[in-house]
Amino acid sequence: MAYAITQTCCNDASCVSVCPVNCIHPTPDEPEFGTTDMLYIDPRACIDCGACADACPVDAVFPVDRLRGPDTVFGDLNRDWFRDHPNDHAWGAPSFPRSLPGELGALRIAVVGTGPSAGYTAQELLRSTSAEITMIDRLPVTGGLLRHGVAPDHQSTKRIAESFASVFHDPRLRMHLNVEIGTDVTHQELAAHHHAVVYAVGAAADRRLGIPGEDLPGSLPATAFVGWYNAEPTVPADAVELSAERVVVVGNGNVAVDIARILLTDPDRLAATDIADHALAALRRSRVREVVLLARRGPEQAAWTRAEFLALRQLPGVEVVVEDHPEVRAAIGVAGTRTQSPAGPGTQAGPDSRAALLAGLPLVPYDGAAEPGPGRRIVLRFLSAPAELSGDGRVEALTVERTTLAADGRVAGTGAKDVLRVGLVVRSIGHRGVPLPGLPFDERAGTVAHRDGRVVDPATGRPLPGTYVVGWAKRGPSGGIGANRACARETVGALLDDAAARALPVPGPGRRDFERLVRHRRPDAVGLRELRAVDRAERERGEAEGRPRVKLATVPELLAAGRRR
Repeated sequence: MAYAITQTCCNDASCVSVCPVNCIHPTPDEPEFGTTDMLYIDPRACIDCGACADACPVDAVFPVDRLRGPDTVFGDLNRDWFRDHPNDHAWGAPSFPRSLPGELGALRIAVVGTGPSAGYTAQELLRSTSAEITMIDRLPVTGGLLRHGVAPDHQSTKRIAESFASVFHDPRLRMHLNVEIGTDVTHQELAAHHHAVVYAVGAAADRRLGIPGEDLPGSLPATAFVGWYNAEPTVPADAVELSAERVVVVGNGNVAVDIARILLTDPDRLAATDIADHALAALRRSRVREVVLLARRGPEQAAWTRAEFLALRQLPGVEVVVEDHPEVRAAIGVAGTRTQSPAGPGTQAGPDSRAALLAGLPLVPYDGAAEPGPGRRIVLRFLSAPAELSGDGRVEALTVERTTLAADGRVAGTGAKDVLRVGLVVRSIGHRGVPLPGLPFDERAGTVAHRDGRVVDPATGRPLPGTYVVGWAKRGPSGGIGANRACARETVGALLDDAAARALPVPGPGRRDFERLVRHRRPDAVGLRELRAVDRAERERGEAEGRPRVKLATVPELLAAGRRR
């Protein structure tokens, strides 16, 4: 019986490298890899060896005959992908690990950040070189978006952090947490102590709607909401109020889907996860019964992945409906001309159709000025753009205007307006990078200015010696966790090319000099021993409550736990 890849696929392609018959696609060398929702196993070529299941860092691969409940759909999704993407599974050109000439000695490399892109970067460097790594993070705990971005009910996705555990504990790696570059230590000081510096700092800002009333209380960016339920130390416990019956989430990507799902999931189910205690308590008191996902464009342009949306349709006790609209009905009908797929009973669709995923869902008229009906439901409202937020001291209403689309799917114009009664609006329309002190920034792209991972001077186009970027700060906020693996490999490859060409600056002070500098500037910096103490404390609290961990939610709590080592 063949294997199939399921919802939690992280796209890091660990499975691809161990498959003896090359039946997992798209591979990192294929053009679809950068845009695919997930990877797929061809059931006709799979030899049922199970190597992919053993290699998967997020436990996403199972024999098809063991799939149960909502997961049964993935057997068909894997098979159907190869119907539209036929592949002979021929091997490409072999690739070999990079290495450096021995006479160069051990490089000292700083990696700023401890999220997935930083973890993959350090992993690649430790495997291919004898480098000594310094990892730095502004928070007193590691993980980045793995800890503070992945939804708490996606515990299997968080297992990828275990693959980084050996990286963080490697004897060639030193860790300085609770240290901010640009405030505690400058880029110039960091560069003076290392041959190279790699920035893996993500995209910390949210895109704004640019409408009146956006800054009223009750209007939040998705980063604040996600940080709130994930115990991000910079987000206050009272950042979210759930006293209204209707919430509008502007956007229809995976983060928007996560927010809608968390808002309406039975809190007793969330109690078995690592959700923040304050968020769990608020959700138990919540009055929210309806979540509207508002999208400026149509269903075919939806940004969620198929796996995430299919899971949303299976949320117990929650009805998912689509606002009836002629263009939406037409989009679903056009998608329905394709061959049979598992999106729902009677669905006619190919695996690449977003609109087809809506087939079988109720198409209903929607009146946002009225009170929500009985029960809990998610309303998918397309071709609707937010125009204004209003209220007496906090958000009470959202004015929405209808949009029309051009042939290429872009918004061509707006028309009639209506008003939704709403008590909380969350904008989830994408992230944006923020300028880093001492580095050039591309304002248009919202990324660090670079070429193939080398940070460059925009005025001259010349690389800044020994300075690199990886992850969302490099390519913008696109791609899931696993996409950072190939991204890190490209940046590390550029760094090693420069090292082999003797193009890296030679640091003057030694490693211990940098450690003394950090201790002087930031006496409460957190190292590996303190990090282990925090991890131990959270796991012990979780064990007492039958949970994977109970997160410490503030910087003082994290620092105190670290001192109790």
